[in-house]
Amino acid sequence: MLKLDVCLELVFIDLPVEERIRRIAAAGYDCVEMWFHDCTFDGKACSAPAKDFRAIAGVMKETGVTVNSLVVNAPPGNLGGSLVKPEDREIYFERLKTVIPIAKSIGCDKAVTCTGNEVSGLSRSQMRKSIIETLGPAARIAEQNSITLLLEPLNTHLDHPGYFLNSAGEGAEIVREVNSPNLKLVYDIYHMQIMEGNLLAFIEKNLDVIGHFHAAGVPGRNELFKSEVDYRFILSRIEEMGYKGRVGLEYFPSMPDQGASLAAIKDYLTGNVNYGRG
Repeated sequence: MLKLDVCLELVFIDLPVEERIRRIAAAGYDCVEMWFHDCTFDGKACSAPAKDFRAIAGVMKETGVTVNSLVVNAPPGNLGGSLVKPEDREIYFERLKTVIPIAKSIGCDKAVTCTGNEVSGLSRSQMRKSIIETLGPAARIAEQNSITLLLEPLNTHLDHPGYFLNSAGEGAEIVREVNSPNLKLVYDIYHMQIMEGNLLAFIEKNLDVIGHFHAAGVPGRNELFKSEVDYRFILSRIEEMGYKGRVGLEYFPSMPDQGASLAAIKDYLTGNVNYGRG
């Protein structure tokens, strides 16, 4: 089975980050990912205070859990700058230069980056040009610091209306145009099933530029076994294609016992429990 991690922003949201990591470890996972360094999702919004990375490092040592990735900037571009806006370029670079040492302090070598929302008055070609002209130097900064940036397409039908990059195909084109080993694509199976479908054909064609996967049930963004997507089949095929990275569980638990929810996903993916699938 492919290696998994858990996005700690969406589970055990009534608990501090350090305790979330302990609960995730107790459910049998050895890796997490998180969003922003200076706030934490509380179920409604990302709010202060900033994460305590000294305390996080202590819990990592205590549990053996590692951190796969942080997020540089918010999808709309309101936090950390927007790639589609040339005037935000220096804001984004400063944000990136803040995030990188934080990531390195906890042994994390990946950072997700978002494009920002479409801007009225700019054409898509102008916005795409701004993205490429920002990501080129950003990738060089990442390379100098042994960090991989992960560009993420998102769905605009349900979760992120107005977001610029709603196509994995266009995302792959941008990554190839920037042409840096330190810029890859996040392929979020939940988002791209909503936007495009044709999941495995895209993955097989573009695995060389995919640096990370996200997963959640469709519809609802709940457990992987509550989904029109057959995740056991999808993930087994991705593994057969030779992918060696992690798949991040970025989902909202529907089960009251969230530890049991995490354990159930593992049981489902390993074939121990069918959850209604053959």
